[in-house]
Order: sequence, then C-alpha cells, then structure tokens
Amino acid sequence: MSNNARVVADGEMGSAQYFQALAARCVPDVRMNPVLLKPEKDTQSQVILLGERRDDLSRMEWRARASHLWPSICSCLNGLLSSNDVIVIEGAGSPAEINLQSTDIVNMRIAEAAAAATLIVCDIDRGGAFAHLYGTFLLLPDPHRALIRGFVLNKFRGDLALLSPGPDMLRKLTGVPTLGVLPLWRDHGLPEEDGVFDARPSGVGLSIAIVAYPHISNLDEFAPLRRAPDLSLSWARQPQTVASADWLILPGSKHVAEDLAWLRRSGLAGSIADHITAGKPTLAICGGLQMLGHEVRDPHAVEAGAQGLGLLPYSTEFQPAKRYRQGTYRFNQLSGYWASLSGIEFNGYEIRHGATAPLATQGAASQLCSTLAENTGWQRGQTLALYVHGLFENPLVMRALFGQQTPTLDDTFDGLADFVEAHIGSRTLMSLVGSGRSPDSRDS
Repeated sequence: MSNNARVVADGEMGSAQYFQALAARCVPDVRMNPVLLKPEKDTQSQVILLGERRDDLSRMEWRARASHLWPSICSCLNGLLSSNDVIVIEGAGSPAEINLQSTDIVNMRIAEAAAAATLIVCDIDRGGAFAHLYGTFLLLPDPHRALIRGFVLNKFRGDLALLSPGPDMLRKLTGVPTLGVLPLWRDHGLPEEDGVFDARPSGVGLSIAIVAYPHISNLDEFAPLRRAPDLSLSWARQPQTVASADWLILPGSKHVAEDLAWLRRSGLAGSIADHITAGKPTLAICGGLQMLGHEVRDPHAVEAGAQGLGLLPYSTEFQPAKRYRQGTYRFNQLSGYWASLSGIEFNGYEIRHGATAPLATQGAASQLCSTLAENTGWQRGQTLALYVHGLFENPLVMRALFGQQTPTLDDTFDGLADFVEAHIGSRTLMSLVGSGRSPDSRDS
C-alpha cells in the first residue's frame, strides 16, 4: 500500500519493490508487486492489479477482494520461483494482524506458499521490541511459526551491550535466534516507502518547501534533495512555511480536487499565489501542475473536477485511460532561474490521467513557453510545471541546479549492502537460502 509508484513495461508498481528489483540487478516487473493499493481516502484505495487500474476490484469490500486477487498473486509467485534461484519477499504490515488473518494475501500465506525461510524485522527505536517479537510469534498459527528462522532488530540507538540478555531470553522463549541488530541510520539515501520523510533543518543555504497536501503522491522522487549541498528542506502545511521559502515545490497528488480544497481551507492557496507573484522559483509536478491551472475537468468520473488556482493559463481534463511512460526527455530552451536546465536530457516517467492544454483565449497564454515535448511541461516567469517525475534523480539536473551531484542509486545500494554486511553478514543471510521446507501447495 503506497502512493509512491514507478512506471515499468506493463504499467505501474510500488516504488519500494521497484528499488528492490534494481538492487537485485533485475529488470523491475509488475509480477514483483502484483497488487498495489493506492490510498485515496482513509477507507478507500485504488487497486492496481498487474500494473493496471482495476475499478471493479477497488469497489469491492476488502475480505471479498482478497479471494479475487490470490490467484494472480500465486501465478506471479510461481513464475518468479521457476525462473530465479533466490526470491526475496517483503511482507506488508504485521504478520500478526489476527483480524485479517483469514484473508491474508501479503504476509504468512505468501511465505507458506513459497516455503520461505522467514525473518521478522522489528523497529526498536520506539520501544517494546521484545514484546512485539514475542507477541507476534505467539499469535502465529503453528505452521507459520515453523517458517520463522530469525528475528532482526532495526533502528537501534545506544549501547549495544545493553541489549543483553534480551536476545538470549527471547530465544529461550521462542526457539528463534536474533540474527542481527541494525543501528538507526537516517542518511541511507533511499526514499521512505510511504509518508513524508524527515526534512533537513532550516538555516542552511537555499530553502525549499514542498507542499504536503493530504493526498501527496510520488514524494519519493524528492529524496535526493536531502543529500544536496547547502540546502534546507521543509514540508509546507502552513502559509508561513511557504512565505519563508526560496523555492516552492507542488508535488503529485492522488486526489487533486480534494487537495485543492485543502489548499484553500488552510490558506496555502493564497501563499502559493504570493510566492509565484513575487517571482520566486516554483516547481509543480503532475498533480501540482494541474492545480496551478484554471480548471480540472472530469467528464469520465475518474476522480473529481475542481477549479484550479488560476495561476497558469491552461486547463486539464482527466482521461479514462491512464498514461504510463518511462523514457528520456529533453528540455527546450528555458529562461530565468531555470535556464541552466536548457538542453539537458534526463530519464523520467509519467503516470497520470490528466491531459493539459494551454488556454488559447487567454492573452497571457503567449507568455507560456513549452519546455518539453507532447504537452508535458511549460514555463512562465519563474514557474516551471512538468508532468514528468524523477527530475532530481538525474545527476546532470542536480549539477545544473545545485552545482554538485548527489550519490547515485548504485552508490546507495552499495552503502546499504555494506551496512547489512557489517551488522548481519551475508554468510548468515545465505545460510537461510534453501533452508525452507519444500513447497507443497503453492497454488492452493
């Protein structure tokens, strides 16, 4: 479950699984994330099955939906098992959610189908980790307990010696060893799987504010900004945060109409207008681009229609078919603050229902300059609006904007591998490979 998604050959998949595939030196494939839930409201999610939006499944009650999803999940699992030597599977949430156990399709039912050697990983920084691990183990049915090969404590802070004799006591209670303790590491370089990540403190060089509306999406693409030199990063939920920022970013949104209403209720709509009117650099991406226009129309009931902020002379209409594209883009000639991006080629992706076009009847439209081909980007003044995600993940863009590139994804993966090697060890992990039972009912 996440609103952070990436485009692959057959549609979209969750960003976390996308990055895991890259770390495994695999081509990301929707089979690696056959079901993606994209929250739209507290009690409503859009279902993506094998990369494609499925409104019929989205309308189903969860327990009824699970039985429809399980055959596709099994098919993907069996296909991956047949073509790979090792499969790494990440669960979702807790395997001890006993209220959902009868319709589980994301945790121990998958582990059982794959006869997987299973680890339970627990964040220890909030306390109660031993109780969490022990309670989780006890709440599992006996066949699932038999799959557990080890515990891992994550995000540990303090003196490692103080953990003793906790792991030994836990092993006596459960028979399961604690295989490693990973220290808390804030600057690992990967984006968070869900929710806003820690901002960088203010008072350091250029200040950038990202508007954090309730249905923010694809925010993982901004993680490289945390590692840019001489830059402070904040999440804007109040007008004063926008007012004090040098730069403003309007990110993607899973529900543009509701987030526009939130901008108006919170007073941020006015502060965004003031920021743009003052000629301060502003970057709007996908849903943020749509919000800056005059109108968002929804004749096909894809999401909802709304009046935009009216700050750029174009309008948007939601199309019934979602556009997926991953590829290389090239900036046209840009001006002002964004001139350094002129002519740069970068890799990016599009994932949207909206189609946007300039308003020919607006005299101000002549000031709107196309920055990318196929109606995917415009500039007016110091405001740059793009449909393409992934801008800051490109070294050339980071160098053009900030004078220095940040570590690459490969650098990040190597750093994480070294970290796990130091605190768990590849020998320990490899000893688990092949230690599971023989699969006996993968497609049951």
